[in-house]
Amino acid sequence: MRDGVELSVVPADRPRGAALSVEPLPTMDRSTLRERVLQALRSAIMSGVYRPGDHLGEVEVAGRLGVSRGTVREALRHLQQEGLVQAGMRGMLRVNSLSDAEIQGLFRVRAALEGLAVTEIVNGPDRQKAVTALRAALDALAGAGDDFASRVEADLGFHLRLCELSGNTMLVESWRHLEGRIRVTIMNRGPEGAPSMMTPARHAPIIDAIDSGDLDKALEVVNEHMTAAAEHFSAG
Repeated sequence: MRDGVELSVVPADRPRGAALSVEPLPTMDRSTLRERVLQALRSAIMSGVYRPGDHLGEVEVAGRLGVSRGTVREALRHLQQEGLVQAGMRGMLRVNSLSDAEIQGLFRVRAALEGLAVTEIVNGPDRQKAVTALRAALDALAGAGDDFASRVEADLGFHLRLCELSGNTMLVESWRHLEGRIRVTIMNRGPEGAPSMMTPARHAPIIDAIDSGDLDKALEVVNEHMTAAAEHFSAG
């Protein structure tokens, strides 16, 4: 990495004004540089600079970032593991794009994972503490306002917090493994269609059901939440 190089990402078919930039980087070791490149590419995908189906060529990206192809290759490999990037014809890497069937399957798996989280919370000794924590997460979602990126983060933060409060680290790890695909699905729908599924009113019934201690109701609410989301995002 060159001293003082500004890290920016913009696809070849996007105007230069769409570039993602972060502060200039000082000289750093290879592992730190790899993490910064990974962060920049991930942010570019999450913000829509790169959209589902866009090609991520090593040479082009390395040239734009001013780093080696090897560093870009390592970052892209990590994004592929996260589910944000997929290999297409002849191994060309593109931003992942899920089919309707894959989106339906994704939300069924989420329903199973978050249903398990709800089960462990309701049956656990700290249910009321979990309710308090979830209401704080709901307040964060309400405070996100109309900013799309902030609302996405707050929405995913709520569901991740739900999993964390189960106390089951394997559950959290499984949910995080799906996070890239979840993000791609949301970003593909965009700020025009996605936010209607990310309102406090849609999430409050999950907390209320947990608060009541009614496990059957809580599982029903989670399943309804995920079913509605799957239908919404696969219809885009």
